[in-house]
Amino acid sequence: MRGSGEEDAGVLVGGDAYGGVRLPPGRPRRPFKRSAKARRRNVIVAGFLSACVLVTTGVVWATPRQIGTVDAGVTAPTRGAENILLVGVDKRDDLTRQQQNRLKLGREAGQRTDTMMVIHLSEDHRRVTVVSLPRDTWTTVPGKGEHKINSAYQFGGPKLAKQTVEAATGLQINRYIEVNILGFIDVVDSLGGVTVCTPVPINDPKTGLNLQAGTHQLDGVRALGYARTRATARSDLDRIDRQQQVISALLNRALSADTLANPGKLASFVNSTLSTVKVDPDDGLLGLATQLRDVSLEDVKFAEVPLANVDFKAPTGESAVLWDKQAARDMFAKINADQDLTKPTPTVSPSPSAKPSAIAPGSITLKVKNGTLITGLGARTKAGLVAYGFKVPGEPGNTSKKDYKKTVVRYAAGQEGAARVVAAAIPGADLKKADVDGIEVIVGSDQPKIQKQKATTAPTSKPSVTPTTKTAMQNICKK
Repeated sequence: MRGSGEEDAGVLVGGDAYGGVRLPPGRPRRPFKRSAKARRRNVIVAGFLSACVLVTTGVVWATPRQIGTVDAGVTAPTRGAENILLVGVDKRDDLTRQQQNRLKLGREAGQRTDTMMVIHLSEDHRRVTVVSLPRDTWTTVPGKGEHKINSAYQFGGPKLAKQTVEAATGLQINRYIEVNILGFIDVVDSLGGVTVCTPVPINDPKTGLNLQAGTHQLDGVRALGYARTRATARSDLDRIDRQQQVISALLNRALSADTLANPGKLASFVNSTLSTVKVDPDDGLLGLATQLRDVSLEDVKFAEVPLANVDFKAPTGESAVLWDKQAARDMFAKINADQDLTKPTPTVSPSPSAKPSAIAPGSITLKVKNGTLITGLGARTKAGLVAYGFKVPGEPGNTSKKDYKKTVVRYAAGQEGAARVVAAAIPGADLKKADVDGIEVIVGSDQPKIQKQKATTAPTSKPSVTPTTKTAMQNICKK
């Protein structure tokens, strides 16, 4: 028995030899036993989250109190598909001088987003789509004007970062996860390192990375340098490819039989990352953990935002990248509709017997009458209607009454469809069935301005492009 002054240190589960987890005081001593399926589910979740953020956590073994919270203003879904914004924060002012020197990070104060990813979890919870957002994306930051997308966090923290991504992608963000750069090193080291393949040599004094072309086994510090370096031809775009490769390698390592079977390694992996994460909503990520239980490497697909200009010179003098607006809009629309990006968007062809949705103006004949005392108003209206494409034979007539305030499109029985086309060309005109021959327009003192006819030939548009994607399995190095 303990004395009354003895501190309750909790219960160590698993033993010191296995890097055991200490339970909080007062928690019942229960056997530490999980099924193989449960262990696999937990590792999948832990590995996926840690990989995607490049710094995250094995949260399914953690309590919500062990994970930091942040107010990003998200709206969490009750069920179904989910869009997650994963933000890696480059915060240096809380690092020691030794850490700054070791990681080659410099000594700039403040916080900025080093990595931004949108992750879409499909409604059936079996597919995951990861889209990396280039940090040099030139876009509109709400309330701040045009800037690079990674500056949104610096201007307004998590809320503005989330709002900026929503505005750029058209997606509603349902979950926000924020991590810092140090956690990435812990994740990699707790999993025993990662294997990467570089097609070109990399020599980057800024990150201290020097690799020959080929396959390499990297520890946490060198993996961080590999994921951050821009010292290759395509700069930030190559960096995105490397980050996706590292994510896939971490997922592969986390799902390996060695990790599943080794309690010490699994516990080390989980415990090493808890302090690096902040989330919104404050639910400990347990709901997300449940949703990811059936995800495999083949189910995780990476996509790139289509770009129109990779060397855009911003008004500020900065080098930035511009999205291909139409192609990017199409891609995010498919994600929002929970469609597989690798499958082309289905198109519906009208049947040969289908009727056209509107009557062509050139097939409509009408009369124009001036219902006011304004000289020449009928002639001007006729000219506008002819320019629009309607047939208006003869000279405009006059009505017996001269006090029409509003222009009226009158039509005979059976002519309503054509009359609606005429009324659509005359803003504000009233539509009225009457005892007339065909269709007539009585011009009122509102002196309507006839709209210009829209082009009858649809403008040439880019065909729908199927985005380039890779699965996590395709990204890992093949020996």
